[in-house]
Amino acid sequence: MSEQLTHLNQRGEAVMVDVSTKAVTQRTATACASISMQPATLELILSGGHHKGDVLATARIAGIMAAKRTPDLIPLCHPLLLSKVAVELEPDPALPGIRIRATCQLAGQTGVEMEALTAASVAALTLYDMCKAVDKQMVIGQMYVEHKAGGRSGEWQAELQQGAASAQSASLLLSTPAKAEPATPVSKPAESVRVCFFAELREQLGQEQVEVPLQGLAALNVADLRQWLIQQYPDWAQALGAPQLLAAVNQQMAKASHPVQAGDEVAFFPPVTGG
Repeated sequence: MSEQLTHLNQRGEAVMVDVSTKAVTQRTATACASISMQPATLELILSGGHHKGDVLATARIAGIMAAKRTPDLIPLCHPLLLSKVAVELEPDPALPGIRIRATCQLAGQTGVEMEALTAASVAALTLYDMCKAVDKQMVIGQMYVEHKAGGRSGEWQAELQQGAASAQSASLLLSTPAKAEPATPVSKPAESVRVCFFAELREQLGQEQVEVPLQGLAALNVADLRQWLIQQYPDWAQALGAPQLLAAVNQQMAKASHPVQAGDEVAFFPPVTGG
């Protein structure tokens, strides 16, 4: 490798690079990241069900703010007068999750790759923070500089094969279900519905999931199933009776009137919270 590490002097000490002799040029950089999640989590974000507001808008603002604070976070970065910071958040059901692109621009003497990477990473962290209550298995990954232009090295474009492989790995990781360990093991009847509990609700009930047999029960919807659980488990009445509780059927957000059939997986969870 002919290139030298620019942030080390001849004695191997970390230093801030002196850019005073460099020409002022128009410089841009775009960085990408992704956050993979359960389909129900993505649906919750897109449905606008977050009681604190727009999840994507919050993550976008966080990314923009982070780009401007990059020298406060990374010791050897120069304070820069950024002329543009743009954070794009694209829902991707195939991931499933959100793809993030952050672009920074200025007329200056040093590049803005770190500012773009910081914006993308903090946007992803904000998405995780706001949705972790319902999906702790989210995976942040595929973070890289996609493009840069300006300066002595000119224009550079990333090859995306490695990024695509990373996305596939994250998707495979999320598709592997966590081992369920219910407090009271329940054998699965031939005709049944699996009911899962997430976030604070799981902690309140002390149970991750139960199997509800359908023999002898009339046609059910989500509201009926919820009422049946309360009748069978009176100690759960307060937690399951909370009016703000959300539901998903087969990893898709569902209303109280949504029908429930044998083989379905029904999840109950509280609204998404941040902090």
